[in-house]
Amino acid sequence: MKHNKGNTIYRQHFRIAVGYFVIAALLGVLLRSYPIFSLGFNYRHMVHAHSHIALLGWVYVALTTLLHYCFVRKEASNKRYQWVFGVTQFTLIGMLLTFPFQGYGLYSIIFSTLFLLVSYAYTHHFWSNIDAKIQNSKGVKCIKAALVYMVISSLGPWALGAIMSTLGAQSIWYRLSIYFYLHFQYNGWMILALVGLFIYVLERRGQEFPQKAFNRFFLWLNTGIVLTFFLSTLWTEPPLVLYILAGLGALVQLYAFAYLWGTVKSRLPALKFSNLQYNFLKLVIGLLVVKIVLQLLTAFPYFATLATTYLDFTIGYLHLTFLGVVSIGMFFFMDLFGLFRISKKGFYGYLLGFIVSELLLFYKGFSAWQQWNPLPTHTEILAISTLCISMGLLIIWTKHQRSI
Repeated sequence: MKHNKGNTIYRQHFRIAVGYFVIAALLGVLLRSYPIFSLGFNYRHMVHAHSHIALLGWVYVALTTLLHYCFVRKEASNKRYQWVFGVTQFTLIGMLLTFPFQGYGLYSIIFSTLFLLVSYAYTHHFWSNIDAKIQNSKGVKCIKAALVYMVISSLGPWALGAIMSTLGAQSIWYRLSIYFYLHFQYNGWMILALVGLFIYVLERRGQEFPQKAFNRFFLWLNTGIVLTFFLSTLWTEPPLVLYILAGLGALVQLYAFAYLWGTVKSRLPALKFSNLQYNFLKLVIGLLVVKIVLQLLTAFPYFATLATTYLDFTIGYLHLTFLGVVSIGMFFFMDLFGLFRISKKGFYGYLLGFIVSELLLFYKGFSAWQQWNPLPTHTEILAISTLCISMGLLIIWTKHQRSI
């Protein structure tokens, strides 16, 4: 399942993407250490740097590299792809050098805006250069929809400028525009792209997804993606109809993934994954189930208020999605295609840190909710777990460096 040309380019690009992940994780260590050592940086500015490098440096770069590797005609598009990739790095380095020092300021906004424009260029480039042999495949259909959601998500950042200059950062529309962006990023762009890659693997390994079953799954999943956005509005205590639509969206999304699992589970042995790859896949499926159940709970007014009141629940959910479902999903494909072998030692260090940090975040939310006594060393253990994630990623990155 390997392409013959240009694999070195993709290995380099994955190396850069994981490098961003290491940087984002180390910024996370700084943030977790802030209350322990009274560090002198601006906390909010560093949060912006951490989130932008994690989402746009690691996830975006790795995912677009995977899509280009699998679906695009290499001979006709490599020069343009390299140009788009290079400009993307320029914008990311710009964000890394500006966000920690000015937060949302003139220069960081310029680099963020340039990034959005370059992501549109990537989308156009991808759409124009899909390999003719797979142009009408089911995997490509999912990827096209994922890219549409990525473009739709960018309406959130575009709206922020107008909202800040007219209504101000305290307006509910300010938060709603951020939630709009995040929702269509992870539920639309990222998770649907991973689904498209998995269907591509099925197709390439002779395990065809029946057309009628795929059409049903695709319809239900996209309906769920659109309707679950209303989950992000429930903190405003909207009319009852939005609670109903949000709950319906969560149920539909749950049904879509259950239907996908029921369709493909008997085909998995024929795919001949390694033990590590099976472990990645089982983890992603398990974490996806937890994510969808949490989504479903927040359709109820009581739990929607709970998630808004106790921020640790929201942070735990977002980390579950990005560090769990999305990142481990990408580890799976990077290892499967043989472009970036994931070190077992490094991954298990990463996994340990991830699990401990999730338990601590949700425990802190529960303890505040139930008025339990907090763990006396909660902050220190959370910082150590984040350091564990960073060290695991650093091992993964350096092991790959040696293997090149």
